[in-house]
Amino acid sequence: MSHQFPPHVVLCDVSPRDGLQNECKPISTTDKISLVQDLIDAGMPRIEVTSFVSPKAIPQMADAQEVMQGLTRRSGAELVVLVPNQKGAERALACQPDELNLVMSVTESHSKANLRMTPQESFERLQEVVVTTRDRVRLNVSLSCSFGCPFEGDVPAEQVLHWVRAFSELGVTGVSLCDTTGMAFPSQVRELVGRVQKLSQKSRITLHFHNSRGLGLTNVFEGLRAGVTHYDACTGGIGGCPYAPGASGNACMEDIVHAMHCEGIETGIDLDRLLKVSKDLGNLLEHPLSGQVVYAGPRSKTYALDQAKSQ
Repeated sequence: MSHQFPPHVVLCDVSPRDGLQNECKPISTTDKISLVQDLIDAGMPRIEVTSFVSPKAIPQMADAQEVMQGLTRRSGAELVVLVPNQKGAERALACQPDELNLVMSVTESHSKANLRMTPQESFERLQEVVVTTRDRVRLNVSLSCSFGCPFEGDVPAEQVLHWVRAFSELGVTGVSLCDTTGMAFPSQVRELVGRVQKLSQKSRITLHFHNSRGLGLTNVFEGLRAGVTHYDACTGGIGGCPYAPGASGNACMEDIVHAMHCEGIETGIDLDRLLKVSKDLGNLLEHPLSGQVVYAGPRSKTYALDQAKSQ
């Protein structure tokens, strides 16, 4: 293994939340529970299960409590849920998640379009959540549009650092830098991660990339070179953002796992089982997914000569 990469990483599959919330087809509670359970069985160390948001805002997440309560938990698999406000946090805590993921946009335009409030108003609402829950559960904050905004374009690094600093001062030790609409590129990742590392050395940095412009996996490896060990991704590369017309979904989990295993980086994930989860998910959603390894197979897969000629 190259010395420049961490020997072990922690991956979080966000497809049950960030992926499914973008699907037009209603997904049953039973199917959501099965997806999460299959990810647990594949060895996924962290899963963002659902979000405790208004059912009117995101109908696909209306059964958040039922999904959480229907799971068979297993040691070594952390269950994360997204919450937008104090009401959502209280509902979530009743289901005993391992972590609450708070979310806000770092740009004015995206925040108003997505959350109907300014970043400062969003922060004040989340500040209430932090103060009332930080002694009861682990907290993480996801900063949307950290690498670019679909309305404002480039986002100055200092704009992101301002909010990293603000949440760090509140005692939030986890921060996700989110490439909400797939605008990140490698040198930008390197610079922003480096500045966050210098600003808040005690923070756990998670990188959350979308693959809208085909740079998802490339950006993950830039994060690895910078020493980042936590990443979000979606099985099948599902998801996306309504504010990025034509955009594909999140960085693909099984493609990331395959690439990391090729480099000798430990994930604790059974790739074969994860590929089956991806195939089952494609059947459930009834549309093609964007992963590559699920179709081509791992590079370790070989074919008989007569098989190869027939393809």
